[in-house]
Amino acid sequence: MIGHRGKDASALQKNITDKLRPLMFTKNKIALSTSSGTGLMEGAIRSATAKKAIVFSVGSFGDRWAELGKLNGVECDLHREKDGDPTMPETVDKYLSTGKYDVVTITHNETSSGIMNPVDSISEVIKKYPDVLWLVDCVSSMAGAKVEVDRLGIDICITSSQKCLALPPGLAICSVSPKAEERFSKVGSKGYYLDLKNLIKYIDKKDHQYPSTPSLSHMFALDFQLDRIMKEGIENRFTRHMEMAEFMIGWANKYFKVFPKAGFESLTLTVIANTRGISVADLNSQLGKRGIQIANGYGDLKEKTFRIAHMGELTMDDMLEVTGAIEEILNLK
Repeated sequence: MIGHRGKDASALQKNITDKLRPLMFTKNKIALSTSSGTGLMEGAIRSATAKKAIVFSVGSFGDRWAELGKLNGVECDLHREKDGDPTMPETVDKYLSTGKYDVVTITHNETSSGIMNPVDSISEVIKKYPDVLWLVDCVSSMAGAKVEVDRLGIDICITSSQKCLALPPGLAICSVSPKAEERFSKVGSKGYYLDLKNLIKYIDKKDHQYPSTPSLSHMFALDFQLDRIMKEGIENRFTRHMEMAEFMIGWANKYFKVFPKAGFESLTLTVIANTRGISVADLNSQLGKRGIQIANGYGDLKEKTFRIAHMGELTMDDMLEVTGAIEEILNLK
């Protein structure tokens, strides 16, 4: 442990920022928060919305953006797609063309439904509206799928430590564009701990330090893990995730059915429709005896779907192990 107000703490955070920028494909400022990704989502929607936000949701974590806005007194509307469908650019354009909104929120990779939204085509729509800020939840995709923050024009890109970065939970990360900083000044301070205006201002003033005590242990772990990611190679990491995703999608469609609409499947986890009517809880209990765990469906999709992650440090060997075990337990033919 080191003092969080000393030069070593500043150097640690600067190192992290320098390593995160190429991974996030951005030159924007980077901020860390000792919280889950939800903390920075809450800070972002209340710090960035001057007029009204439009929340596009394809599952439970997209819904969370709207809940956070409403609980913080932020005016927002929610557009929810039917289960399994992505957010399409024409839908975004329909709302933004009204001129009612100055913030758009998107969940890049929705882990409840297994959808990876088409952020490339959505970005082309949002660029038509220069007064609109784009907030993107990349909690379960950043470092597993390529998200080119600056090219896409993402104003606040949020991720956290426990998914594709393969660290313990407890640290959230965001990039902040100059346009977002301007908006923070217009909106004014919103709270203390999660106020992004205050957070960025303090980092600038105090040389990569924070207004509240950060989790230095997580920061040391992140600095170390980013070195490991760079050693693997960023593009190699994306390729590994793509290969696992392609294998899992093929396996799921052979024995069950992939839940999301074809062409919009996540690259970091596969959500599988329970077409055989198995007990997912019983399957997981049997897998647990082999030292393996998968996830049941989330929320209303419990037992209707199940989820297999392929992110972080997992490899094709892990995918072969889990699918082989499921085939054996369920006697799949």
